[in-house]
Amino acid sequence: MKKKLQPQILIFDVDGVLVDVRGTYWRSALDTVRQLTGKRVTYAELHQWKSKPGFNDDWSMVSAWVSSLGRPTTYEKAREEFEKFYWGADGKPGNVRNEKIIVTPRQIERWARRCELNLFTGRTRHEFSFTFERWPATKCFRTVITMDDAKRKPHPEGLHKILGKRDPETALYLGDNIDDALAARDAGVPFMAIIAPGEHRYRQRAARFRELGALALLPRATDLNAWLE
Repeated sequence: MKKKLQPQILIFDVDGVLVDVRGTYWRSALDTVRQLTGKRVTYAELHQWKSKPGFNDDWSMVSAWVSSLGRPTTYEKAREEFEKFYWGADGKPGNVRNEKIIVTPRQIERWARRCELNLFTGRTRHEFSFTFERWPATKCFRTVITMDDAKRKPHPEGLHKILGKRDPETALYLGDNIDDALAARDAGVPFMAIIAPGEHRYRQRAARFRELGALALLPRATDLNAWLE
């Protein structure tokens, strides 16, 4: 039987939790690696890299990935090339056009009636605003911490900024990346992982989430409802 939870504060990661990023960030990462190496790489390889600590930041991941394929690449170069595919360049539309929010405003409003809602994302403020400034549910989030506002995950500073002096045990963080779990662990915040059976490297990633203390593995964010009193 599931242990019912009564968090006072809900904190959400964005990518893979509230937004489907397969056609945006993931696609841009693959496009960038192919552009810089001339090699065709796969989603399976991408997930091997994403499962390593420190690679919630796609630019860090791409830099390391391309360098490992024999083309030493700086963080700045990886970011520059990645953004051409993400935002678009030379008259070509960017992958950002594929952005798709996968949780409804109605669901966000339901959660907001019972808990304080916050966001801790690895996006820049510009990337976050582009997608969320016109979304009706954005107003439901008390605090939004982007990579421009705190040290990058897995550093827990973003969670500390959201909580202030409040008890971390009164919060719950939902994320889909190992860096999210590490940040939650180091901040003392209970964590649930968003990971669906059938995803790449499900068993290995699920085992790692459990090792890091995840209370549950949820196929989608809305499955949280079954755990809330």
